[in-house]
Amino acid sequence: MDITQIVLIGLVVSILFIILKDVNPAFAYFLVLCTGVLLFFMIMQQIVAVFQVVEKLGEKAHIESVYITTILKVIGIAYIAELGVHFTKDAGLDSIAAKIELAGKITILMLAIPIIQAVMETILGFLPSS
Repeated sequence: MDITQIVLIGLVVSILFIILKDVNPAFAYFLVLCTGVLLFFMIMQQIVAVFQVVEKLGEKAHIESVYITTILKVIGIAYIAELGVHFTKDAGLDSIAAKIELAGKITILMLAIPIIQAVMETILGFLPSS
């Protein structure tokens, strides 16, 4: 997707939002929400391409696929959580945004446990046994 198209859509919707926010605030926010989702889907193809490149690099480096998959999941969760945080902050719901951010961080931590465990086992393998 061409960045020019994305920026133009963003500018048009921003102008529409400014016009509509005083007339119909609910519709204005709905327009912003739909645009955010649309823009996310417009760049989805590029996101998939990046994930494929990372997977290929992992294969070439002989990194176990479970680690690459975990890293890609972490990246995906971070972006999705950030999108949710921004949507809720745009709606003026900072407390809900904070909860979404916390949920994203906890989910990422849970996914990282196998990697943390593997690192710890590797470190313990280097230490002399008693």
